[in-house]
Amino acid sequence: MTTEERTDTRGVRLSAGDVELTVAPDNGCRVASLRIDGTELLRQGPRFGSFPMVPWCGRVELGRFRNGGRSHQLPVNAPPHAIHGTGREVAWRTISADTTAAAFAYDLADPWPYSGRVSQTFQLTPDSLTTTMSVETEGDSFPAQAGWHPWFLRDLGEEAADGAGGGEAEISFQPEWQEERGENHLPTGRRIEPRPGPWDDCFGMPDGVDVTLTWPGRLELKVTSRSEWVVVYDEQAEAVCVEPQSGPPNGLNTLPRLVTPIDPLEMSMTWSWRRLA
Repeated sequence: MTTEERTDTRGVRLSAGDVELTVAPDNGCRVASLRIDGTELLRQGPRFGSFPMVPWCGRVELGRFRNGGRSHQLPVNAPPHAIHGTGREVAWRTISADTTAAAFAYDLADPWPYSGRVSQTFQLTPDSLTTTMSVETEGDSFPAQAGWHPWFLRDLGEEAADGAGGGEAEISFQPEWQEERGENHLPTGRRIEPRPGPWDDCFGMPDGVDVTLTWPGRLELKVTSRSEWVVVYDEQAEAVCVEPQSGPPNGLNTLPRLVTPIDPLEMSMTWSWRRLA
């Protein structure tokens, strides 16, 4: 099948064994659906699924950041802050797609003040999905971040045919620290002992992100990444979010990572799963 045939509004579909993945390049190149043995894992809807956060992750304070002596204002789309980047709001180009792998890209443009290119690849197997993202500059260096915001269903629905499962997702992870969250919903810069949820918080895992979601009797899914930063959000009844990212919220200001012509930003994440029934 040609690339052009793969870029309609139905999305790009990959499959491996009993696993089906749909990527929607026209809707921010998000994973619109992940079905394992016919069971959907992601919250459905045009704002959900699993979307890329790029060229920044989470909130940027008041939508402002600096690059050397230059100050920039981003659209304030989560007042009083800017949130989750621009990549989820644009159409991406399909570079290649086959049965189990696909690659996409888009060019950075207004309201982001620097030119560059963002690429995202997906590799599906019967028991894993690996997603990789890169940010490259076409000229000036600039600070950037990359990450993902999946909306995993809290409840996978009815019990399996053998009567197993039916419970809500359980989250298990062992962070070294939690970023203290201020009244403005941004990290204060102070690291504290991890606290019990519910969370909308950033955690540090220096040995790499390693978070397990378990739907009792149904499925275990691990979210891993070489990055040390993860945001966990479980304040909604419908879904839980485990968000590996290259830096903390407001990191454009507090922990800038420069993308240069010889040093692109690269970020990778793997979801791996095993059936419990």
